[in-house]
Amino acid sequence: MTDTSYLSAVRESYDTVAADYAASVKPPAELDPVSRAMLSAFAELVRDAGRGPVADVGCGPGKVTAHLAGLGLSAFGVDVSPKMIELARKAHPDLRFTVGSMTALELGDHELGGILAYYSTHHTPPELLPVVFAEFHRALAPGGYLMLVCRVGKDEHLRRTLAYGDHPAPFEFYRLPADRISELLEQAGLVVTARLLQGPAEGAVGSFMVRRPE
Repeated sequence: MTDTSYLSAVRESYDTVAADYAASVKPPAELDPVSRAMLSAFAELVRDAGRGPVADVGCGPGKVTAHLAGLGLSAFGVDVSPKMIELARKAHPDLRFTVGSMTALELGDHELGGILAYYSTHHTPPELLPVVFAEFHRALAPGGYLMLVCRVGKDEHLRRTLAYGDHPAPFEFYRLPADRISELLEQAGLVVTARLLQGPAEGAVGSFMVRRPE
């Protein structure tokens, strides 16, 4: 069995900072035009493919999940933090939110038309990303889409001891080169159809539009 013990630390830290995190994170309507356009493009691709619902994996307080629903998708959220899910359910009672891990989604094979991983894979140790991407491949229907957004870097391992609201909540982050992320996605049987890098070379935001072949 793959060691996913890091999830306990991620869960505890996000439970600790949940309220401050929810208050500080911008709603998608306040994002920059390019980020909003990428979310809109993802929604259009998923709608046109008509392969099933969309899972917002690592949904946090559900702001992006609600945005996807507003774009016409049957979207639901999954997060490892029970406190985050509690906030998401309270803010968006008309949507479905469940506690779960991207390493083992409680979904059937080929059940999803889309997966959004929006700044949610960066706590995963790089050696375990193949587990996550294989799980995305399993859950996606043939012809389904994945949009992955994360900060990229030069194989960086960053640590923080104070987080949102200056809570003593340890976090570990990993920033991989964009080419390495694309390679791992391809190794999982997924096809990168578009890739966009925003910002300076150090800590640039990488957006990857990915499709499971039919």
